[in-house]
Amino acid sequence: MVDGILGRVLTTLLPPSAASVIQVLPQSLILIRPGGIGDAALLVPVLHHLKKKYPTIHITILAERRNAGVFSLIPDVNQLYCYDRPAEFWHAVRGKYDVVIDTEQWHRLSAVVARLIRSPIKIGFATNERRRMFTHALPYSHDEYEVSSFKRLLEPLTDVSEQTEATIPFLTIPVTSKESARKLLATLGDKPFVTIFPGASIPERRWGADRFRAVAAALVQKGYGVVVVGGTVDQTDAQTIAGESGLDLAGRTSLAETAAVISRSALLISADSGLLHVAVGLGVPTVSLFGPGRALKWAPHGKLHTVINKNLSCSPCTTFGTTPPCPHSARCMQEISVSEVIDHCVEHLEHTAG
Repeated sequence: MVDGILGRVLTTLLPPSAASVIQVLPQSLILIRPGGIGDAALLVPVLHHLKKKYPTIHITILAERRNAGVFSLIPDVNQLYCYDRPAEFWHAVRGKYDVVIDTEQWHRLSAVVARLIRSPIKIGFATNERRRMFTHALPYSHDEYEVSSFKRLLEPLTDVSEQTEATIPFLTIPVTSKESARKLLATLGDKPFVTIFPGASIPERRWGADRFRAVAAALVQKGYGVVVVGGTVDQTDAQTIAGESGLDLAGRTSLAETAAVISRSALLISADSGLLHVAVGLGVPTVSLFGPGRALKWAPHGKLHTVINKNLSCSPCTTFGTTPPCPHSARCMQEISVSEVIDHCVEHLEHTAG
């Protein structure tokens, strides 16, 4: 609501950014990334490419507290600030940079911030009035994998034809987090295990604790360990899913420690979530459950990943992160059966073992 009113007013009243040409190699860049964990994780290949193209460039990130933990998994980041810490926000916007890239897809206020930052080159998506805030406004498509959309933001800076597929893994886990994960998982010994994340940013993307519990029980019966991860909001579901045979770590780990746990697992099972994209960045196989979300844009790519999507006529319904109230009780998620999730998991696990 605030962005729709204040953002629209500011992007209309502020003078548009004047066209500019990049005349020297950029030495400093600030990248704006509000939003959740998934967006931040899928942005990492862009940062790697920037560092490869401009080895001496100083990269500053302006994020939020809810996604800032992702950037602890990225050695290429030189400085991290958060929007929702006023002192840090002030430090970020009062600096001077060669380039500012706003990676937000729709909301306007981040574009206003980009407009106010002292930088001759301002790059962002031209999805609404926000285009006036940039010297280089680029198109955005809902039918394109988000990594590819983010890479398009580099077009003003480098020849995109030089870009290659993201190297897997593209996330790096701190040594201290690896050690924490090792201790937390000690009771499993050398048994291969599956990580389950039952959470989601909105209720419509949740599959249900009882269903995840049935999957967990089937995997335990087949000899696999089960570890449930999540935040404090997921603790009740995690207890249900883990039962007496699984390991419940919900609310007990930082994002980096959760990533370290996932990195040691044979498979991650998750709905459309930020941790799903963390697993992709770690090179861990996944079975993901999609319904309201746009699989073309957000579902993992490649042989390591299985995407279960019923492709109902009413889905996907999420647009720019907003999901309308569902008159069908999220049927797109409820029609995903326990048996098919188990089958896909076993297929992954047996293939890996073979």
